[in-house]
Amino acid sequence: MSTLIPCIIAGGSGTRLWPVSREAMPKPFMRLPDGQSLLQKTFLRAVGLPGVDRLLTVTNREVYFRTVDDYRQLNKGNARLDFILEPFGRNTAAAVAAAALHVSQLYGDDAQLLVLPADHLITNVEEFSRAVTAAQKLATEGWMVTFGIVPTAAETGFGYIEKGPALDADACQVARFVEKPDAVTAQGYMDGGLHFWNAGMFCMRADAVLQELRTHAPDVLNAVSSCLASSPRKEGNRELQVELDSESFALTPDISIDYALMERSEKVAVVPCQLGWSDIGSWQAVRELSPVDAQGNYCNGEAVLHDVSNCYIDSPKRLVGAIGLDNLIIIDTPDALLIADGRRSQDVKVIAQELKSSRARAMMPTVCTAPSRVRGAPTRCSKKASVSRSSALWFARRHHSHCRCTITAASTGSWSAAWPPSPTASVNSCLIPTSRRSSNRGSRTGWSIRASSTW
Repeated sequence: MSTLIPCIIAGGSGTRLWPVSREAMPKPFMRLPDGQSLLQKTFLRAVGLPGVDRLLTVTNREVYFRTVDDYRQLNKGNARLDFILEPFGRNTAAAVAAAALHVSQLYGDDAQLLVLPADHLITNVEEFSRAVTAAQKLATEGWMVTFGIVPTAAETGFGYIEKGPALDADACQVARFVEKPDAVTAQGYMDGGLHFWNAGMFCMRADAVLQELRTHAPDVLNAVSSCLASSPRKEGNRELQVELDSESFALTPDISIDYALMERSEKVAVVPCQLGWSDIGSWQAVRELSPVDAQGNYCNGEAVLHDVSNCYIDSPKRLVGAIGLDNLIIIDTPDALLIADGRRSQDVKVIAQELKSSRARAMMPTVCTAPSRVRGAPTRCSKKASVSRSSALWFARRHHSHCRCTITAASTGSWSAAWPPSPTASVNSCLIPTSRRSSNRGSRTGWSIRASSTW
């Protein structure tokens, strides 16, 4: 069977999960109760598939370093890591086109691409592996295969896939893709047995998807191809980075792979499966995955509750006291607090969108990351943000003119600027112009930077 290259698509900010998920700390990095992020769980599912020894990720370049950190913690099999780094999001058609071109050029036209969203949860990994094997068989024949989740509820928040004629014992041709239905229609879909949730996962040969893009979305393919041709590459330590050129990438149409290709092509198949799947699209979805007490409450952190039922409380740093509440979602972070009616968890995006339009600091995380051997740390941090990683070169490039930093050097090292005056001191504080950088090249134990902008 052809080489299988899992491709993790990590885009979007997950506005329905504010304040934990934010623009510079998006949903894939959200930690579940077991300590692993959604991205890490997707990574483990991908590299755990038979025969997989390399993985491709398409993500925003601003979160590349955190992505690498998440992978390195779990990459016990030393899988090769390829990255396509976007300067900004242009939707999934551009991401899939870039991935298909990359795989075709490096691993052959017959290599199979397994497209996986970074922020979905699958609990039945055995069934996932079976479904991928079934999809690979059809992909070898030139089909673009999607995975249809057998619905467990009349869900109005998902798109649906209607099945057509059977292709084999495991799959059918797709009759059509259906937009998010109303409640009555969704119930009919569930009762009828002909429709599945669209999970946004695909398996297809690189040459097959490129041919279909030439037919149905040539503007997307041509724009992405031109962009890749002018984009620099770096390679080393079994990692390859392709940083997409901003100017040419801006010319790429902003359209989803469903609209651009899947809804137009006649070569789309579906493998029905029961994966224990969730897109973790709201705090209600998170709550459904969490164990509750006799009153239906989930509490992460210390809480004193009286006459409280069916509440989801996440406050790991601060005591919560509550009286006479029912069906609330309470999320406490160091700089923002969310209190929402449990029946309206989808509306959290309204708050996030309003904060984004006003450029509020609450859309930035309180912790930014500058990993090892990094030149070019995250470009934006909120007030009092902290940056901490081992033996690194941290380049203070900011949208504002200065950052106030407190630098803690765990051991001696050399500084590339005239500050801090004593690199052997345990703590130094200074005002850093945008063009300055700090480096503790000699340290293995590392340093941390605590930064607050002066605007």
